[in-house]
Amino acid sequence: MKKILFYVMGGENMCFTHVLLNALDLHAAGYEVKIVFEGQSVKLPGQLEEKQDAMYIEAKEKGLIAGVCQACATMLGVLDAVKETGLPLLNDMRGHAGIKPFADQGYETVEF
Repeated sequence: MKKILFYVMGGENMCFTHVLLNALDLHAAGYEVKIVFEGQSVKLPGQLEEKQDAMYIEAKEKGLIAGVCQACATMLGVLDAVKETGLPLLNDMRGHAGIKPFADQGYETVEF
């Protein structure tokens, strides 16, 4: 089975919509998919939770979201909002969310 990691850096909602479209499509086709929020994208989970974005909720319920960078959430002032989402905080790479744990598990990385 193919494994795909979407490592999301950009904070634009339209761009992230395409991450969700691809993640859900690949998951439906049998791929193992994970999404990591890093950089500016850490602002998105709180916003998407607030508006109850259907694709985001679906991806979250299916376990496709691996987590959110703790350092970036702290630096960008959204740590509390991220904590409220219940998503895991990732900090394995000097406080940031690293790719290595996923690469070690055979994931191919797609960066948005």
